[in-house]
Parts: sequence; C-alpha cells; structure tokens
Amino acid sequence: MAENIEEKIKGYRTAPFDARFPNTNQTRNCFQNYLDYHRCNKALSARDQDVAPCDWYQRVYKSLCPMSWVAKWDEQIENGSFPGKI
Repeated sequence: MAENIEEKIKGYRTAPFDARFPNTNQTRNCFQNYLDYHRCNKALSARDQDVAPCDWYQRVYKSLCPMSWVAKWDEQIENGSFPGKI
C-alpha cells in the first residue's frame, strides 16, 4: 500500500484542486494541509506505523505556503505557542 502512495506522490508537481477550497485565495488550504501533515505524523508515530502517507500533506503545504510562514509555525510549535490543534 505504501508503495502505491509513494508512486502517486512522486507524480504530483504541485497541489491538485481541493473542492474544500474553491477560491483563489489558498491561505486556508495551506494552513489546513500544514495541520493535516502534523496530525498525520503524530497519529501514525503514536501507533509505530510508517509515516510515508503523511508526505502527501507535506508536499501540498510546501507547494502552497510561503516558507516564512512555515518557519514561523515550526518555531511556534517548538515554543508551544502554535494556535492550531495538532
């Protein structure tokens, strides 16, 4: 199963259309995929499972989000002041 996911992930160059975010402004899409990546990582790590499926969310948020935002959010997670629920 992980091999199929990895093959699909390699085929994508940028984030595909997401019906939850139909507008041009992709800020919420960026933030949601950032949260989903960290939630996925946390959930699968807690079960001692492979976190490869989470790479999809990482690829999407890295495609959509400015790196300055990601750096700020990473810093906030380290400091315990991140506003989202992970």
